[in-house]
Amino acid sequence: MDAQPRRLSLRRVAIDTYRENVVYLHRDCPAYRAEGFQALSKVEVRANGRRILATLNVVDDESIVGCRELGLSEDAFAQLGVADGHPASVSQAEPPSSIPALHRKIAGERLGQADFRAIVRDIAEHRYSKIELTAFVVASNQGELDREEVYFLTEAMVDAGSRLDWRERTVVDKHCIGGIPGNRTSMLLVPIVAAHGMLCPKTSSRAITSPAGTADTMEVLANVELPMDVLAEIVREHRACLAWGGTAHLSPADDVLISVERPLSIDSPGQMVASILSKKIAAGSTHLVLDIPVGPTAKVRSMPEAQRLRKLFEFVSGRINLAIDVVITDGRQPVGRGIGPVLEARDVMQVLENDPAAPNDLRQKALRLAGRMLEFDPDVRGGDGFAIARDILDSGRALAKMRAIIQAQGARTFQLEQLALGCLHFDIEAERDGVVTGIDNQQLARIARLAGAPKVQGAGVDLFCKLGDTVMVGQPLYRVYADYAADLEFARQACVRASGYQLGEVAEVPHCFVEF
Repeated sequence: MDAQPRRLSLRRVAIDTYRENVVYLHRDCPAYRAEGFQALSKVEVRANGRRILATLNVVDDESIVGCRELGLSEDAFAQLGVADGHPASVSQAEPPSSIPALHRKIAGERLGQADFRAIVRDIAEHRYSKIELTAFVVASNQGELDREEVYFLTEAMVDAGSRLDWRERTVVDKHCIGGIPGNRTSMLLVPIVAAHGMLCPKTSSRAITSPAGTADTMEVLANVELPMDVLAEIVREHRACLAWGGTAHLSPADDVLISVERPLSIDSPGQMVASILSKKIAAGSTHLVLDIPVGPTAKVRSMPEAQRLRKLFEFVSGRINLAIDVVITDGRQPVGRGIGPVLEARDVMQVLENDPAAPNDLRQKALRLAGRMLEFDPDVRGGDGFAIARDILDSGRALAKMRAIIQAQGARTFQLEQLALGCLHFDIEAERDGVVTGIDNQQLARIARLAGAPKVQGAGVDLFCKLGDTVMVGQPLYRVYADYAADLEFARQACVRASGYQLGEVAEVPHCFVEF
């Protein structure tokens, strides 16, 4: 068949398809008729010596894409890296070679190392459709991966992407499994351990379903989207960074899997372990402190569940030569007072500045986790880390290091008074006298999201009361900030349905069975 009909002009279609390459062909396009394409089939696009795989959407409206054009979604356009109007060809894509292994996993079979490598390679190369990705995620969740399979999946995810090498014996990192709003300890740990002299190149994620990720909060203070060569220079000079990890191509298969895991609210232990550890190994980490919060509305609800997850992390970490210290922490309520980028940045800077108004729970948790990280240093005796971390924070060395990192990445502000909260707000008040006996992490995170966080940096929830506090009827429990009236009303309606707070007696406050 003559290849000429397949030569088309590229057109950028401004649609965010979130981690999925999508192309658009007009139904009357010669290439569509010649190739016998079908909607949602996989196609291969070539332009300027580059190649991407994408899912085909067929359109009938020439205002979207003309008969001699090939439309690309935002993700696809960025990956192909050519200009609007550039000539390109499109053809049928070869089916993924790992489909038989996928079918065996769907049938409940245990897969081997080669199977996972083939599946992950095809996922990283965007050979799987969203339906096939979903099938893999659901099959792995329903027939829970055994610990060897989790190791195989982790190893395959590391091998499918780039891997950084900092050429140092000890490269430290910290990670939390998530689910606790306001838990911005990383922004305190990094300057503390870097001020001690340890290497801590922290590449963090943006929020997907939470009101703020570490990268979203750091972005209030500094630029977080930096090329890898710039990041490496900052790390060499300051021993640390706090940046978004999306530019590093670390464990790319994980980014694709997350695009279907999160909408389905699937976060199985095996996939969680593989996701976290593959990113850490790919980022060049040698030592990791892992935070597992436990609480009634946290991801992990009980101590037995936390212990099982800890053992799985420790097994896989041992196989991939990553030193790990798993810490089980209090997940009964949000950490700090603020939920949302600006509010969380305020809490972090107050702690670094040793402000009397700083949230003590955030300070104490950060110091204890930093202490565990410092004890990876062979010159620090076990048990001495907390005192060293406290001295670094109290002396102002951590603040000086944070300011240096902010300046190096491109400062946006150093001053707390310059942090702009949403211009609209309302308070949620106690409906009766009592003691705060429950705070729903998930509901408060949802309220902050409805208010506009994290896209609206100043939106979110500011907590006035925590577990065990005595309150009087009419006393404000928290304040909701927003920039837009519609967002404020969405958040208000959510608060009316469920405020996220429970009031009762002192004896009803849930106990905390954690390590600190």
